[in-house]
Amino acid sequence: MQKTTAVINLSNIYQNALILRDMTGGAKLYAVVKDDAYGHGAEAVSLEIEDVVDGFCVALACEGAALRICGVTKPILVFTPPADSQDCAIMRHYDLEATINGVYSATIAQGLTCHIKVNTGMHRYGCNLNQIPAVLACIAKEKIAGVYSHLYAANSIKDCERQYDLFARAVKIVKNYSPDAVAHLSASGGLARGGKYILDGVRCGIALYGYSPAGCKIKGLKPALKVYAQKVQTLPFIGGGAGYGRAKKYYKSLTAYRCGYGDGFLRTASLGEGNLCMDAFISKKNTKVKCVFCNATYYAKRCKTIEYEVLCNVTKRAEKVYEKPIKATICRNEE
Repeated sequence: MQKTTAVINLSNIYQNALILRDMTGGAKLYAVVKDDAYGHGAEAVSLEIEDVVDGFCVALACEGAALRICGVTKPILVFTPPADSQDCAIMRHYDLEATINGVYSATIAQGLTCHIKVNTGMHRYGCNLNQIPAVLACIAKEKIAGVYSHLYAANSIKDCERQYDLFARAVKIVKNYSPDAVAHLSASGGLARGGKYILDGVRCGIALYGYSPAGCKIKGLKPALKVYAQKVQTLPFIGGGAGYGRAKKYYKSLTAYRCGYGDGFLRTASLGEGNLCMDAFISKKNTKVKCVFCNATYYAKRCKTIEYEVLCNVTKRAEKVYEKPIKATICRNEE
């Protein structure tokens, strides 16, 4: 196989979901499966954990449509507000829930079930507090499923408190109009903080895939993704380079593997000897396959970035292979 192979352990993701479910204390749990479930495969992940979670969150309407087509039946919230009537038509056809960030989106999304996004300081979508009454005036109260915001620094108690207080004011306004609206402020970091930050529900992304967000710790999580590269050839070393650039030492032989920055790996972190090529890298080791990614925290540190970015990138051109899931049948039977 010329592609890299991404091996995804659905059992680990399922167990992570159970841990997060227990932490909610009965509040709703929304699984964030945007961007192909952070590279893990949104359709497979969603179907595996649908019985554990209360709903799903995606970035785009087309992502939500793909989940419906593969058989997901629970609510799906689209984070990006609809930009035009075409977005709304997709959401309507596939029964997706829209994010409303102002009067314009509220107007074009007439008839759609929606969640009102409130800007509490992150400034990534959302309406300000004083805009909420005008937004509510455009929406039938029975169509409001939720009201939400996002913690921009979950590891800072000062910032969290400021956002919480502002969001509480927004929730009061929305629930006075639509009492059944689900209030959700926290992603994985807010869930780790716990207590009042859980509110009516939480949205978990990075923790679902086995990693705690920066500055927070959730015990028991297991990473679910490994990526392997295929050997192409081994050659005796004749001098020159190990890929691009002159080699700094002598080798007995060098092996080429089919994986490069075209596959989503960063050139700043070599996978072997010399510089990473677009579609290959060179190694002094000679094995049929080579594991090039097994821990996002370790690899992100080498690349001077974050786990989220590398998880989304490293399966870019990979063939996804799912290990046979071992679901928690004991937990299911107890239910």
